[in-house]
Amino acid sequence: MTIDAKPSLGKSTWRIGRSGGPGKIPVRTLGIQALVLAAIAAIGCLTWILPYGPSDAQNQAVSAPPPVMTSEQDTSLLNPAITPTQATLAAPADEARPAEAITPEETAPVDGLRISSQSWRRGGLGSNALVTFTLRNGNDYAVKDIEIACAFARRDGSHLTDRTRMIHDVVNMKSRKTFARLHVGFVNINANKAKCALVAASHI
Repeated sequence: MTIDAKPSLGKSTWRIGRSGGPGKIPVRTLGIQALVLAAIAAIGCLTWILPYGPSDAQNQAVSAPPPVMTSEQDTSLLNPAITPTQATLAAPADEARPAEAITPEETAPVDGLRISSQSWRRGGLGSNALVTFTLRNGNDYAVKDIEIACAFARRDGSHLTDRTRMIHDVVNMKSRKTFARLHVGFVNINANKAKCALVAASHI
């Protein structure tokens, strides 16, 4: 008796025939192999890319030059009330300011006068003071209305009284003039010494 046995479809697709002919690979197996190969390729790409990523970022961070701060920025940091813009604009404003001219102070006419010699004596009944002195004018101009002040003292140097006198005469520039026995006022009978000094004069 002969029995015909028909193999199932699932087994016939992968079983190798007895005759030695090439067998057939199932479709499901090919799909799994393709997924495995794709996963291996993706892992290889990630392994190649990841080691170079951080090193490039580090190189860029190291190669970046540090910011340079100007003197204006330093000043604004020390003083919070000054912004960098104000600190930058302050310097040109100071440089543009014109320098103020310094006018030399003019000397007073009396500064150029000097009493070179002086003496005094009593006049009248002994109560009048008569002064003789020589006045030198070192100014480059003539002067007039010369005021003098004379201080009188006792023999021991104690002060007694002061007298002033206005001289309306003119003393020319770079010259000298002597005034003899000029009456300066009444003095105490005990006056023994006198010292006269220049007070003021007028420019001509």
